[in-house]
Amino acid sequence: MNDTVFESIKKSCAVLRLDFSSAELAAIAEEYEFSEDAITAVNLIFEHLREKKLQNTIRTLFRLSRLPLKEPKTFANFDFSIIHGRNADRLKKLQTLSSIYAHKNLAFIGPAGTGKTHLAQAFGYECCHHGLKTYFIKMTELRDKFIAARHAGKTSTVLNSLVRPSCLIIDEVGHCEFDKENTRLFFDLIDRRYNKEGSYNIVFTSNKNPSSWRENFNEDDSLLCALDRIFDDATVFTIKGNSFRGRDLETISLQTTRVKAPTSSERPTF
Repeated sequence: MNDTVFESIKKSCAVLRLDFSSAELAAIAEEYEFSEDAITAVNLIFEHLREKKLQNTIRTLFRLSRLPLKEPKTFANFDFSIIHGRNADRLKKLQTLSSIYAHKNLAFIGPAGTGKTHLAQAFGYECCHHGLKTYFIKMTELRDKFIAARHAGKTSTVLNSLVRPSCLIIDEVGHCEFDKENTRLFFDLIDRRYNKEGSYNIVFTSNKNPSSWRENFNEDDSLLCALDRIFDDATVFTIKGNSFRGRDLETISLQTTRVKAPTSSERPTF
């Protein structure tokens, strides 16, 4: 059922955060005897302003997400034909964002070049399009952020900034080592997001199975507690196969031959 003009204006006012109700508009329309065309015109203006604000919000979300925008990785430009298996269609269903509304974490596990980061970023890209705050960070960057926060005495500020996004994407888990303090901060981050309200999840990518992640952390108790929360309700996509990077690589073979030195009569004069 389509919204009435007044219901549409009510939604626009909510998005625009205007202290103006559809009832007020109806009263004005009655008082000044607005025609149907006049009320429709008012609604079109409100809809335009609503759409403009939504687009501005989406642009801001993309700018703050740290997702690549010059050549974005999306579900639309992911080659699903390279993925085979009985549950291959589960990847396409990620576009519904049901996992973030169900508080279900995601993990993409597999060798380099099999599309893990592309899929993670595509999920974040879709979140931004739906007005959900997203933040992308590599594991090495997370380590450096924790170290800098510890030195500056700002661990609470950093943790708050990482808890706030609806979708947190942590790329390349297992590519660096976390000392005891960083491991404890990692647990604090996971624990606080585990108890977060609203729509949220964490997306991980890694070349290693989660059972091997402990090799890169130096506090077993904290890590095990973190893993318990991460995979309490999660979907893990294990991707096997060869890297599809370099499919457009062009190799040109060249060979040189020894050039005979010119005789004295052939040498140029200056």
